[in-house]
Amino acid sequence: MNKIPVIAIFDIGKTNKKLFLFDEQYNIVLEKSEQFAEVTDEDGDACEDLAALTKWVYACLQEVFNEKKYLVRALNFSTYGASFVHIDKEGKAVAPLYNYLKQFPADLQEGFYKKYGGEISFSIHTASPVLGNLNSGMQLYRLKYVKPELFDRIHYSLHLPQYMSYLVTGRAYSDITSIGCHTGLWNFPQNHYHEWIYREAINEKLANIFPSDQLMPSQWQGQALLTGVGLHDSSAALIPYLFHFSEPFVLLSTGTWCISLNPFNQTRLTYEELQQDCLCYMEYRGKPIKASRLFAGYEHEQQTKRLAAHFNVAPDYYKTVAFNADLLPGLVNTAETTADSKAGKTAMVQESAFGARNLNSFATYEAAYHQFMADLMTQQVASLNLVLHNSPVKKIFVDGGFSKNPLYMNLLANAFPTHEVYAASMAQASAMGAALAVHSSWNKISPSSDLIELKAYSEKATRQQGINA
Repeated sequence: MNKIPVIAIFDIGKTNKKLFLFDEQYNIVLEKSEQFAEVTDEDGDACEDLAALTKWVYACLQEVFNEKKYLVRALNFSTYGASFVHIDKEGKAVAPLYNYLKQFPADLQEGFYKKYGGEISFSIHTASPVLGNLNSGMQLYRLKYVKPELFDRIHYSLHLPQYMSYLVTGRAYSDITSIGCHTGLWNFPQNHYHEWIYREAINEKLANIFPSDQLMPSQWQGQALLTGVGLHDSSAALIPYLFHFSEPFVLLSTGTWCISLNPFNQTRLTYEELQQDCLCYMEYRGKPIKASRLFAGYEHEQQTKRLAAHFNVAPDYYKTVAFNADLLPGLVNTAETTADSKAGKTAMVQESAFGARNLNSFATYEAAYHQFMADLMTQQVASLNLVLHNSPVKKIFVDGGFSKNPLYMNLLANAFPTHEVYAASMAQASAMGAALAVHSSWNKISPSSDLIELKAYSEKATRQQGINA
C-alpha cells in the first residue's frame, strides 16, 4: 500500500491547539485538537502551559510518523503572535510563556517612549500602536530592567511559531511575519530592525531571520523531514487569498477581533490611523499589509447575552434570525454617510451605539437584533474604510464567524454598493496558509482553484429582496 504524501501543520491558537495533515491537493486527511488549562507565571498571571503544549506536539508527531497510512514530507506551524519563548544555550525554556495581555508597568512604558522619541514617532516608524505587552519587543525590554538576571540567561527569544519549529529542528530562527506584527521591533520605512533594539542589546537575543516560504532539511525519528520556520497566524490566514486572487482585495477576517487586511494599500500609516487602531502586518514575503481592527466579535458576544436575558431566549437565538430589510432602522448607504472616516477625520470608536439603547423600546428580539447589527455595521464600515482609502480594491472577502451571519453580510453589501462583497469559507485558513507558504518546496501539484468557496452578496438584493442567507 502506497503511503499518502502529506504536510503536517500545527495550528496553535490561544484556546484550541490543532494538528492537520494536508494531502497534495490540500484536503484535510487528519485532524487532531486539544485544549489545555492555563497555568500562572511567577506574578500569578495566567499564561500558556508551555510544558503541556510541548509534550502534546511531540506526542502528535510520534503518532503521525507511526501511522502507516501517511508519508509526512513536510512540517510547518501557525500560532498566535506577540508571544516569546525564552531559551538558554541548551535550548531549555527559562521563563514562562508570558501572556500578551499581561499588564505592562506604566512607569517603564513611559520611560521607554520618552527615551526613543515619543509615542507618535515610535509608533509611526514601527507601525505599532502603543499596546504594552502586545508589543512583544516590550516584553524583552521589561525583562531587561525588571528581571535582569533572567534576561542574562536568555540565549534566544523565539516567537512561538519559531519555538515550535525549534522543537523539531534544533535550529533557532526568527521570522518576518512574527517580527512585523505590532512588536515594536521593526522599522517599516527603513525595512530593518529599529535602532532601539541595538541600543538596548536586544538584537543579541534575536536569532537570524529565515525565509517564511522555505523549508529546512531536518529529521524526526531518523526519517528525513522538511520543516518550516512557522508563521504568525493572522499573516498565514491571508496566504490562500494571495495565492488565488490577483485582483486587489481586502480580507475582513472576523472573530473576537474583526481585522481588515489590505495587501494592496501601500500608503504609510499616519498617526491618526494609529490612534484608530490601524497597524501593519508583514506578509510572508516581507511586504507590509495595512490593517485595521475592531473588537466587534467580542461586542457581539456581550450584546447577544444581554438580548437573550432581556427577551428570555437562548444565548445563540440570534442564529435563527433571518435578514428582514423591513426591520432595519433605515437602510442607508453607510459607506457614504461615514465618508469622513476614509480620511481619518472621524474618531474610530470601538463600541457601537447599541450598548446605550433601551431594550424596552424594541417589541421583539428580531427588531432589537437588527438595530444592534446596524449599529455594529456603522463601526465596521468606519474600520474598513481606514484601509480601503486610497487603494484600488473592489473586492471584499469576509471569512470567520460573521461570514455566516446574514444580517452582517447583507448590511456590509449595502454599505459598499460599488464593491463586490463575498462571504468566503475555507477549511482552516491559517493552517492552510502555513502549508501554502512552503508549497513549492514540498509539492509539485498546483493548488486547486476551489479551495475557497465564495458566496456573493449585493446591495441591490439587500434592498429589494432581504435575502435570507
